[in-house]
Formats: sequence, structure tokens, C-alpha cells
Amino acid sequence: MKISKMILGLVFVAAGQVAVAQTQPLKLWYNKPAPQWEGTLPLGNGRLGMTPDGGVEKEHIVLNDITLWSGAPQDANNYEAYKFLPQIRQLLSEGKNNEAQELIDKNFVCTGKGSGAPPFGCFQTLGSLDIAFSYPGDAKPAFTNYNRALSINDAIATATYKVEGVTYKREYFTSFGTDADLIRLTADKAGQLSFTLDLNRPERSKTIVANGMLQMSGQLESGNANGGMRYLTKVKPVIKGGSISVDGNKLVIKNATEVVIYVSTATDLKDPAYATKVDAIMAKAIKTPYAQEKTTHIANFQKLFNRVSLRIGNTPTPNIPTDERLSAYYSAPDKDTGLPSLFYQFGRYLTISSTRVGLLPPNLQGLWAKEIQTPWNGDYHLDVNVQMNHWPVEVSNLSELNLPLADLVKGMVAPGQRTAKAYYNADGWVAHVITNIWGFTEPGESASWGVTKAGSGWLCNNLWEHYLFSNDKKYLAQIYPILKGSAQFYNSMLVKNQKTGWLVTSPSSSPENTFYLPNGKTASICEGPTIDNQIIRELFNNVITASKTLGVDAGLRAELSRKLAQIPPPGVVSKTDGRLLEWLEDYKETDKQHRHVSHLYGLYPAPLITPESTPELAEACKKTLEDRGDDGPSWSIASKQLWWARLKDGNRAYKLFNQMMHSTEKTHINYGGGGGVYPNMLSAGPPFQIDGNFGASAGIAEMLIQSHAGFIELLPALPDAWKASGEVKGMKARGNFTVNFKWLNGKVISYQIKSTAGRLVKVKVNGKIKQVRAV
Repeated sequence: MKISKMILGLVFVAAGQVAVAQTQPLKLWYNKPAPQWEGTLPLGNGRLGMTPDGGVEKEHIVLNDITLWSGAPQDANNYEAYKFLPQIRQLLSEGKNNEAQELIDKNFVCTGKGSGAPPFGCFQTLGSLDIAFSYPGDAKPAFTNYNRALSINDAIATATYKVEGVTYKREYFTSFGTDADLIRLTADKAGQLSFTLDLNRPERSKTIVANGMLQMSGQLESGNANGGMRYLTKVKPVIKGGSISVDGNKLVIKNATEVVIYVSTATDLKDPAYATKVDAIMAKAIKTPYAQEKTTHIANFQKLFNRVSLRIGNTPTPNIPTDERLSAYYSAPDKDTGLPSLFYQFGRYLTISSTRVGLLPPNLQGLWAKEIQTPWNGDYHLDVNVQMNHWPVEVSNLSELNLPLADLVKGMVAPGQRTAKAYYNADGWVAHVITNIWGFTEPGESASWGVTKAGSGWLCNNLWEHYLFSNDKKYLAQIYPILKGSAQFYNSMLVKNQKTGWLVTSPSSSPENTFYLPNGKTASICEGPTIDNQIIRELFNNVITASKTLGVDAGLRAELSRKLAQIPPPGVVSKTDGRLLEWLEDYKETDKQHRHVSHLYGLYPAPLITPESTPELAEACKKTLEDRGDDGPSWSIASKQLWWARLKDGNRAYKLFNQMMHSTEKTHINYGGGGGVYPNMLSAGPPFQIDGNFGASAGIAEMLIQSHAGFIELLPALPDAWKASGEVKGMKARGNFTVNFKWLNGKVISYQIKSTAGRLVKVKVNGKIKQVRAV
């Protein structure tokens, strides 16, 4: 069987993986210091985060540790809630949704303070390292030749400038080697570096100077009688030339030629010896020569990053700062086909930087936060956000970075079992809309958003996708109890809808949306929202498949198969306007352009609706998207980009991506339109939410390769603006296939599919499906 020729420049390093050299440097750069935190350069090694602003007189570097959370484990279940379940269900069956919602608000939400305060807790900033520089003379320094950059290829940031004939340079990285932050400052003339170092935090901190180091420690609020999380941070400058002295709780460096600042930090999350860890990391980092540390850092980072390269088009890269490039792109996107490639690789960079096997998945802000009280607690929202954080991971050849999410979900099962019993007297486990590192699974504190129960089933989709991409049966056996428990919950709480006879969830809601009742009143609570029906259908089928693969639970398999025949189809088309119904009833939504479009879950991320298998439902999805409009917070725009890609409309997906590239500096809490990106390309809701970065990155990949419909399709949604030429190396497809291909004038001209074993696979190339053997 003929296989197309191998793409030149590809070097296979392991079965199913590739290492490729990026065709050009990938970087963000600016000609001035960051005017606000949303312009700083994000650095991270999966545990530590650092965002320097590159200031000339004063540099403000925000520090983060992904494990730093306030709060503590709690039991906020209302163990009397299930007693109100019959009455709630009866009101819903009678069409008295608003009365059911009032009853839920009184008796069917979490107890205590919910998500508003500890003990739920909050992901928090670690603090700031502030550097106040002194230059010859007393006047404000006039600087020239300023350049501030982030190299995405090697995860290093730099800042250079000239003052009074002296060139100053700073180099920053969060090391993938010794696990410390490193900042190297140099001057090209001896004795020109003078500055004061200050380590601080807005609350619950104490900074002292000891053993030539700044030492900051504290304990966060727990919300209960026990103390909260403890942390320790140490900062050590190592100088060449000059002197170090102490001024209160600050360090003063004078007349040095080179300074390397080392930052070591840790919390006591699952680590009672955290203080010893801080000292060990610091000692190793200082002992390691800087050049060696930098080389190790780059090599370890690139083991992940260099698996994929992407080129779209051949337009010249504009030689202008990134903030100006974003503005120019938004005005004329077709003139800069390199920006989508840069943004896609920036998304991969952010994934690698914000999570690590054995630690935590990226939260709403990845691991970068400047505040004590981060927006929406910087937690894990389960009605799209944390799932979206992981949508690009598998296709982008970063499969192992899905595992921290699986670990988080494992920790939710036991508390989720208590919640299932407390509220629904049901088997299995459930999670609702919000969770944290402490395993919160209870409904949120308001019925209008908090009772959505799609969270646990939706998380199972992410876990299942890792299996589909990896074909790892050992992993499947590990996650099977999670999938099974989630399916058991939905199976045991389904009730018959009186109008349709279908088995549905009750009570529930479609995430964060509200509708009008026939009596003119409004409600969010309902029976069987479309997203629940889609999630249950997908989950039951996946558990059936998994039980067959593992040879277990034949009885459960048969039970779920019977239930599948009684639950609603993947979607119902409205008889009034042809849209896909969001609820079983054809309710009128209070906000026609609501940011959530949850009833398209069956289109993406699930494979339940495709243009080929369910054309009527696909058409209804199109009408739904047209009616919803394109604007929204950044994550909502990214969702729509993905849905249009699944509908094979590349030009519309491209339009959504371009809208996402709208540059903003706004930081207010936003629930409507106006999302985009900040000057540093982090996504803006606003405020900063990292899910938009990950969603749009997944959208770019989905425009170039899809594998959810039983075959691998190359260029399924290629927009006209990208047709001239392009090349992909190292992307992944379901079935553990690695895919490389080139295109010219909108047609694939060469491709290669590689697997760990030479298996047959169906591939759709230039509109035709063929079967080939992977090499």
C-alpha cells in the first residue's frame, strides 16, 4: 500500500513522538516596559510562575506557586436536601419552575459560605519581588534601545536597554532543571549594577533577612479552626563585583557587574518538609553554574515543546512589537499568516508552563495571578472552563499533561459520593459547577448557576479523550472506576419526563442560562437540559466500551444499554426557528446572545453531532450559532471557533479567531461581549482567564486536523486565508497516531501517519477517504 513520502526535516525520537526544530524563532517582544500586569511576560515551569514587567527604574516581578491556595477541606453538603427532591421534581413536572427554583435556593444548595470565602478558598499570588534600581546621577534615567522579549522556543524572557552609554541586560526563567526562579542581571561596564531587593506580599506574610537571603513566610486563611496552608520563599542574590548590605528587611546591592538572583519557594500542600525542600532547591541552584542551569532548562522544556511545529502561509513576520502586531493583525489578518501559528504555539507554551505531572492542572488563570482574591477564586469551573484548558493538550502532543486533571478528578470521587447521597439519594458520584484543590463537589450557593450537574460527566469526557489519543489500557483501568461512578450517578437519578416519556435529570439547568416561562416569569431550573442528555449519552456509551475492553461489569453494561434507548437523542430541533433546543421545552432565553452555548456539547467536545452522521442536527447547530452571535468573553469566542471548525466552515472559524485577537487592556469583570487578548497575548474575558488561550489553540488545531468521526481528516476547516501553503509536524490523532503533512493551494501535497504499531487507519485527504497503514 502506497504511503506518501516522508516530510523532510523530521527526526523520529520515539514511536509515536517526534522532535522537530521550529522553522523560525517564536517570540513576543516589546519596545517598552509593561505598563500593566497584563502586559508582563508569563514564565512557568508547571509549579512556579513569574511575570516580570521589565521596568527600568523599578521592576515588579509577580511570583506564583500553583499549589498556593487558601481554604481547606470542608463538608458543605446539606444532608437534608434529598428530602425536598420529590417536591422540587413535582413542581417542575407541573411547569412551576420558578417555584422549584425558590425551593432549591432555600434547601438545595451548599451550606456555609460556598465559593465566596474560605473554607472554599482561593488560588492566590505568592507575592512580589521588587527591584529598585540606581543609576549614576540623581535624575530620572533616560533609556534607549529598549527591548523586552519572551522566547517561546526556550521559555526565557529578556530585557535590554541602555542608560548613559551602559547596556543593561536581564534574563529570566523558571527552571525546568533545579526548579528555582533565576534572574540574571548584567552590565557591559564594570560596577554599574546598583539596586535594592524587596520581597513582599499584601497579607499573611513576614519578610526577614537571614544568611544573606530574603525570607518570606506565612500561613493562609483556612476558614476553620485549623491553620491554613503554609509557605516559605527565599531569595538569594549572588554577585560578581560590588557589595551586598542589609537595609531593614531589604537587600542592597551596589556597584556589581553581574548578579544572579535565585528564588526558591514551596508550600506544605502534601509536603510537611516543604522548608527543607526550599533549602535543598536553593543550594542546588546556586551550586549549578548558570550556563549549565540554562542549558538544562532549555533542553527539558524543549523535550515537550519541540514535538510539534506549525507553519501557516509565507507572509513575512512583521518587524514590529507584539502589541503593535496584534493591532495590525486585527485590522488586516490576511497579511500576517504567522500570527495564528505563534498563538497556537503560545498556547502549547502556556500548557507546558502551567502544569506538571504529579501536581495540579491549570486553573482559571493557569498559574499566574497578581491578586490575593483572584477573579472567581482562580478555581476550577466545571461548566466549560477547566475542560477547555485541556482541549488542545492531546492533539498538540502534550498528552501526559492531561494527567494532573485526572488526579484532581480522582480526588473528587469520595466527596462526590457524599454529595450524590445528600442531594439526590443517588449512587455513584457527582460534581456541580465549581471545585478546588480541596475536593468541593456540592452545588453552588445559588440555584441560578450552582445546581448544574454536568460537571462530573463533562470531566469524564476529558479523561476519556486521553484514552482515545493514547490507547493506554493501563490508564483506562485506572480511570474506569471514575467513569463508572459518574455513570452510576446519572443512571440512578434519572426520572421520566411526563410530556415526552424520556428519562431525564431533574432538577438541573443549562449552565448559567435563564429562560422565560409561559407565565412571563423567569427560571434556570428545569428537567433534562440538552447538555445533560448529551453528556449522559456519551458517558454511557464510553462506559459500555470501557467495560467491554476491560472485560468487567457485564450487568452494568446491559443496564446502561437499556437506559440509552430511553434518554433523549443528542439534540432536538426547534419547530419554530430550526435551532437546536437548549431545554426539553422550547423556552425563550432571556439573553439571546448568552455567553454559554452549552447545548452544542454534542458537537464539540463530544462526537455526537457531525455534518456527515447527523446533518439535520448539524444544521440546527449552525442556526443556533448564528442566533447567538460571534461576540462574548474570550473563552466563549474560542468555543464558537471550535464549533464552526467541527461544522467544516473554515472561514467562519477564522473569523472567530480573528475576533479573539482583538487587543484590550480592560480588566473589569465581563459577562458579555468584548473579549480578546491582552498585549502579552493572554486571553481577556476580561479579566484574564487562560481558557481563551487554550480554547483558541484547540480551535486552530481543529481547523487543521480532526479525528473524532472514525477517521483522520486533514484540513477539514481550512480558511481561504490559509490555503496558499502550510506544514504541520507532530500533531496527534485519536488512536495514538502522529501526523505530519504539507499543503499547497488548499490541497494536501504530502502526508505521513505514524503509530507505535503499523496499524491500518482511515484518512480523509482532499475530500476522499482512504485506508492506509501507519508507519
